[in-house]
Formats: sequence, C-alpha cells, structure tokens
Amino acid sequence: MQEEADEYNASKIIVLQGPQGIRKRPAMYIGSTSSAGSLHLLFEVLDNAVDEALAGYAKNISIHLTQDETGDIAEVSDDGRGIPVDVMPKFNKSALEVIMTTLHKGAKFNNDTYKISGGLHGVGLTVVNALSEFTNVYVAKDGKSYKQAFSRGAPTTDLELLGETQANGTTVRFKPDPEIFPAPRFDSAQLKDRLRYLSFLNPRLKIKLTDDRFSSHEEETFFSEKGMEDFLRYINREQQSVTNIIHERRQENGMVVEFALQYVNSYDERLEAFVNNIRTAEGGTHVIGFHSGLSRAIVNYLSKNSKNGVKVTGDDVREGLVAILSVLMPNPEFEGQTKEKLGNSVVKSIVESTVYSFLSRYFEEHPAEARSVTEKAIGAMNARESARRARELARKKNIFESAVLPGKLADCIEDDPERTELFIVEGKSAGGSSKEGRDKQIQAILPLRGKILNVEKASEEKIFDSAELNVLVTALGTGIRETFNPEKTRYKKIVIMSDADVDGEHIRTLLLTFFYRYMKKLIESGYVYIAQPPLYKVTSGKSVNYCYTDEELEERRKEYDGKMDVQRYKGLGEMNAEQLWDTTMNPSNRILKRVAISDAERANSLFAILMGVDVHKRRKFLEEHSGDVKFLDV
Repeated sequence: MQEEADEYNASKIIVLQGPQGIRKRPAMYIGSTSSAGSLHLLFEVLDNAVDEALAGYAKNISIHLTQDETGDIAEVSDDGRGIPVDVMPKFNKSALEVIMTTLHKGAKFNNDTYKISGGLHGVGLTVVNALSEFTNVYVAKDGKSYKQAFSRGAPTTDLELLGETQANGTTVRFKPDPEIFPAPRFDSAQLKDRLRYLSFLNPRLKIKLTDDRFSSHEEETFFSEKGMEDFLRYINREQQSVTNIIHERRQENGMVVEFALQYVNSYDERLEAFVNNIRTAEGGTHVIGFHSGLSRAIVNYLSKNSKNGVKVTGDDVREGLVAILSVLMPNPEFEGQTKEKLGNSVVKSIVESTVYSFLSRYFEEHPAEARSVTEKAIGAMNARESARRARELARKKNIFESAVLPGKLADCIEDDPERTELFIVEGKSAGGSSKEGRDKQIQAILPLRGKILNVEKASEEKIFDSAELNVLVTALGTGIRETFNPEKTRYKKIVIMSDADVDGEHIRTLLLTFFYRYMKKLIESGYVYIAQPPLYKVTSGKSVNYCYTDEELEERRKEYDGKMDVQRYKGLGEMNAEQLWDTTMNPSNRILKRVAISDAERANSLFAILMGVDVHKRRKFLEEHSGDVKFLDV
C-alpha cells in the first residue's frame, strides 16, 4: 500500500504567481541563465526602445554599462513617447506598474499603437524585472518626469512624480540577479554586433554605447545613413565583389520587404535575415521565400538567354551570395520567446513574389550584372558536377563513408565521445612521441603530413581529392557538406597540437580555416581546442621546469639568478614521449585553449583576408599589424 505522502491530489498542485514562475523556470523565457541569458535581458529592453523608433517616435537610443562587485548593470534610454503612467482602472495601478509586473500585457497585441514591433508576447519587461536584482524605470511624458523602483519582479516604491521636463522618453536601469545568473555579465562583442546591425536596419537612428566597466571608459556610436546598403558594404569590406549591390524595398499588404544582395568571389553563401529588427538565426518562411524568388529569377533568365540549355540549381545560384533580408510586418509568429525562426506561411509567397518580380526586371534592365550573376551560377554548377564525380569516386574508394578508420589514426580504447580526445599532430616524429606518451584509454592521435589544403581558395573538387582532409573527416566520423552531422563526431575534444614556430602557426590556421568553413558547428559546440606546448625547457642543477611564455622564462631567470640552461623548443618532435605527456597532453597540468567564435563577423573577415585570394588585402593587413608580432621564428 502506498504511503499517504505519495498520493497525487489537489494539495500537490502549486500555483506560481507573477514573477515566481519566471524565476522558477527562467530558461523558458530567456533560453538560459548563462551570460547569454543576462545579455538577452538587455536585448529585451533594447528591443522596446527600437520599437519606438520603428513607430517613428524615437531618434536616439543610449546604452550605459557599469558594474558593481557582483555583476554588470545596464541603463537603456530612448527619446520616444515614454511608457504610459496613467492608472488602469481594472488593476487600480499605473500602466507602468502593470507592464513591469504582469505577463502578457502591453500595447503590441493590437496594431494601433505599434503596427510593427519586435516585442509581441507582452513578457519582455516583466521578465527583465523578475530576473533582476533591481530595476528602476524613469519616464518623461507630457511635460512631467516619473520614477518607480522594482526588485525581483515586485515594486519597491510607488510611482513617484519627480518634476517637470521638456523631454520625452523612457530609461530602464537594471542589474541581472546574481541569484539567477552565476556570472551576470554583458558580452561586449555580441552587444556591439547587435547595435551595429540595428543601426543598419534603422537608417538615421543614432545608438550610443558607453561602457564604464573594467576601470575604463569607452564610447562608440552606431549610425547609418544608407541603411542596408551600408550593411552589405560592411559585411563585404574584405571580399572581392563580382557584382554591384542590388537593393530593393517594397511595401505590400501591410508588410515591408527589403533586401540587398551582392555576389563575391567566394564559394559560400551568407544570408542575414531579420523580422521586425529581430535576427532570425534559424531562418523561416521569409528566408524560404527569398531563396525561391532568387532561384526562379536567375533560372528563368538563363532559360531565356542561354542557348546551351544550362540547368542550374538553387545551391548554384547561392554560391558566393551575400544578402540581407528584412521583413517588417504585423503579428509575426516566432517559434519561441527567443524568436529565432519565423513561421507565418503567408510571408513566403509575398517575399518570393517581391524578390522574383524585382530581380526579373532588374536583370533585363542590367544585362551586364545579369551576366555576372549567371556566370557565377554556371561556374558553381560546373564545380558541383566535378565535386559530385569526385564524391562518387571517394565513396567507391570508401574514403568518407567508410566504417574503416584510416591507418595512420592511433585510436583510443574508449568509444564514448564525451570522454574521448583526438590530437591532430603535425609530422611523423611528433606523432610518434605523442602515440607513445598518450593515455591510450581516452586519447587518439592523428598525425598529418605537412600542411593541409587551404580550403579558403580551393574548389570542392580539390577538397574531396585531398588525402589529408579525407583522413581527418573519416577519423572524426562527421561526414562533410550535405552529409555533415556534428552529432556523429567520435571525439568531443578535438585538439590541434602544432609546433610553436611559424610553420606550426600556419598549420594551425589552415586547420582552423577548414573547421570554420566546413565544420563550424564543432567550434560553436565547444569541441575544438588548441594545445599550448612549452616554449622553453629550463634546467638548473637537478631542477627541470617548462615555460609556456616569455614572461614565465623571465621569472625563472630571476628565481635562478640566471644560473640555468635554456632550451628553446621549435618543434614537438624535439620532446620525448614523457616530456610531451607531462607538458602538453596530461589533463592534470596541460594548457588547452578552447576555440570560440564570440565575434563571428571578425572571424569571417580575418579568414577571408589571411587565407583568401586577394593578395593585396593580405599584404596590407600584414603591413598594418607587423608591429603586433611578439615572436617570429626565423
């Protein structure tokens, strides 16, 4: 017989009121309680200010970041209409207090006050308030200024009249709650990225960021005169263009569709898509419509103007495409509060029709541009066919799809990817030492011969024909291109272990370029690392130490009063198995650097400069940054 305590009845039902439910399950509203979650709170406040700009009332937004001993503090101000402060009879409270403490309320459920907005669920400021240690709201409206304070979702003061003012707008100052967020910090790179694209998407909106954290003072203003065209020029600033910028903005059925596109000398597509200023990283119906309209326009132009019966595909017409798509619409249906994917079915046909009709006319009126676009697509088609033939050959040879691991791979015993590590090692000698010194239970060794192919400048045909890349992909087990699946990786620690010299740095860059362009998800998932072998072996009498930086070497020099022998390691092959294990592979004392993409825009630009085809831009970059080099092995 079950105990009475195990009975399931009405007494077991718990009702969480107001902010309690948000604080109990914060990830439901903001995705996570990591640093990304605290930044999401800032974005919620920022989106409300941008909505005032979209409605035509705000022209200036300012963000001020400070910090105290336990975390960051943000203040967001706009010069819009100001949050209403009059009393709502149903609640017997001011509209401001209702907005800050009640879920699913606001002026965005109808299309009167905000015809277009990013905040649609009526939870943004309520969630910010509930998950903040404190929230202070200042409102300037109708000649008067007001203030009300809150803490963890509840008001701590009544609405207070401060005095008279000639200004209008809203200021929200808040601090993410350390009880919810273990490290309440705002990531500067991600914040600047968002402010930058918001300024591009809202021409002539001035956004000022002031950062007074970290005992420094930094100011940056984000402003664009030409909007989307400036956005595209910024993205393509390090790329070699194939066409001019093609730009269109059209309003139809209460919806604004705007896009800008340009083809560059690259093999990849880059599409930035937005709905009501919200970046939709996972795409949606608007992206499907854009791709469809673009493909139809190019395919139809080719069918009318080509005598060879060329048949390009959607993938062909997107090679080298860089595009920005922005849709402004009432009542978008996002998937989830984080709004990363659009679901409205009607949007697909409207965007497709807009893109197709404009590009069809544009190509007829600009035959030179049309020729550049179609030649790019035909080149991609030819490369695709060559790559297909190479893939068929590869499959016949059991290179990528083979269950047989490459012979040069010294695999580990463990088969749980959560525990296994793959060390990608340069050269035979280092490969031999690492194989002898490793922990065979969890550590696998893959020695590569020389420098791998530079995929930034290579066609798919060459990539599939590369023996070293074949070995690497097969060892990882993820597949590549259309067969790529990061969940199939055989190792969740992929460690690049190269020599601490110029050649080693080059090999590391080539491998990172390959991972970034073809297996980016492995980096985003935190699976890719860089090993840091020591630079020096220091011997003083019977004492042996390893130094990983010049600063450590100087400390040892002072410690031993200069009475020591120093060996500079140029290659991993100079260390025996025991030394390599002790310094670089032993989990208890090694140094591994996880590869992260906190600034994807910067990473994309650097790979294009350093590894791409434009020699002039690379030379210019090297000349400008030559003074930053601290050690150059000649």
